[in-house]
Amino acid sequence: MPDPARVSDPASPVRELSGAEELKPAVGLCLSGGGYRAMVFHIGVLWRLNEAGWLAKLDRVSSVSGGSITAGVLGMNWGKLAFGANGVASNFVDQVVTPLRNLAGKTIDQKSVIGGLFSSGSIADKVAKSYDDILFHGATLQDLPDKPRFVINATSVQTGALFRFSKPYMADYRVGQVLKPTVSLAVAVGASSAFPPVLSPATLKLPAGQMQNMPGTDLHEEPYTTELCLSDGGVYDNMGLETVWKSHKTVLVSDAGKKIDGEADPHRDWPRHVLRVLDLIDNQVRSLRKRQVIDAFISKERTGAYWSIRTDIKDYEVANSLPCPLERTRKLANTATRLAAMEDDLKERLINWGYAVCDAAMRAHVDPTLPPPAGFPYARGV
Repeated sequence: MPDPARVSDPASPVRELSGAEELKPAVGLCLSGGGYRAMVFHIGVLWRLNEAGWLAKLDRVSSVSGGSITAGVLGMNWGKLAFGANGVASNFVDQVVTPLRNLAGKTIDQKSVIGGLFSSGSIADKVAKSYDDILFHGATLQDLPDKPRFVINATSVQTGALFRFSKPYMADYRVGQVLKPTVSLAVAVGASSAFPPVLSPATLKLPAGQMQNMPGTDLHEEPYTTELCLSDGGVYDNMGLETVWKSHKTVLVSDAGKKIDGEADPHRDWPRHVLRVLDLIDNQVRSLRKRQVIDAFISKERTGAYWSIRTDIKDYEVANSLPCPLERTRKLANTATRLAAMEDDLKERLINWGYAVCDAAMRAHVDPTLPPPAGFPYARGV
């Protein structure tokens, strides 16, 4: 990371890209990747945060991959949310839940792969077009609110660094920044969710001179500044943690990542063997980040909570937690990482599970004064 001493303007939006910062008394929410599984699980998380009055308290929402789909819809419609004096948005379901449930009923990965192979435009382009047609309808990064700050994260295949899309700027600390970008939300979310090997990479072309230099860069030159090659944000940081961790005191982490399964007889052919090894590396990185989060909570360096789609809700030891048998939630956690249509039953169970585990984590570690919920959003439970 660039040396903080080299960032000459303390008010510069790229100051937060430096390595060390004083923690702010602010609340950041991190939404992990995991295809539609993550997108739908995070709906339930946001639903419970809204009912608890915590959605309105957020200062930043950082997301990757499937979490970026959820974050993009929340950010685009933030100005339409009718927050009351209690901090609860009365129209949350209409503005956030309904459009995301609608997307979860449509398969876009298979269609995009076929379209990318047999027509003009890349697979990533087809995915972004589907997002725009179904969800974003031409909205850009400038349609996001000033607060909370939404940061949609992708990974630069060229530099190996995080590429951040946000309203005030988009940037790669090794290359430079574009101030007040007008990139479409669909393109940003498409890049963030371009999971390899099928949907990656996403290419974003910029006019010469649009990417401005900034202190600490070492690759501010073409083609780095004019043709961006991006992959899923989860390649770099599957929990979307980094852009919150450096500056926010209270961190809420919603992890819908799929744990790697055991494989008694791994494939020996090199393509499938390479994929297996890459999965092992990804699993290890995610595990290390999780330990970083938990250790910081234990040491009181940070406040907040971590919850996972693989959590046993009994571990939170809170009274009146919603009934979530482990054998059922583990089945939900094993939902495939796809952008493939889900049955209503699966959607509602995933939403219920996100809602329930977020509630337990918040009451156990963040706000013990919260009253328990009356029940699940959907009567079918998990």
